[in-house]
Amino acid sequence: MPTLRISPEKVCSIVVKARELGVKVAPEWLDDGSNPTDDQMAQILEDYADDATLDELKSYLKALNEDELEDLLALTWLGRGDYTLADWEDLMSEVQDVRDRHTVDYLIGTPLLADYLENGLSEFGLSCAEFELGRM
Repeated sequence: MPTLRISPEKVCSIVVKARELGVKVAPEWLDDGSNPTDDQMAQILEDYADDATLDELKSYLKALNEDELEDLLALTWLGRGDYTLADWEDLMSEVQDVRDRHTVDYLIGTPLLADYLENGLSEFGLSCAEFELGRM
């Protein structure tokens, strides 16, 4: 089984912050059922420009090292169903090919980020349940 270079606790901290951000009211156009474009995703970030939760999540993500960011992106894609755990080596190769300075914004702009990260962790037999209970 592959090993993660980011701790489950860090992933769960991101899940909690992403959920806090996700429960806020989204722009009206997001409810029209269409898939958001890059311009619309930028608008989401602009809509939350003065949001303390967004700032906290962004700061947390920017403080991660390269390996942790790569694992976070891989967990997102794994949890979204783009890959399986058996494809982990291929997934990491793909992540390393596309990783750039926009990864933090990409992650923040990913709808259902918290769900994808939790799904990705579950592929490793890990859960945020205990972590979330400890924060309550």
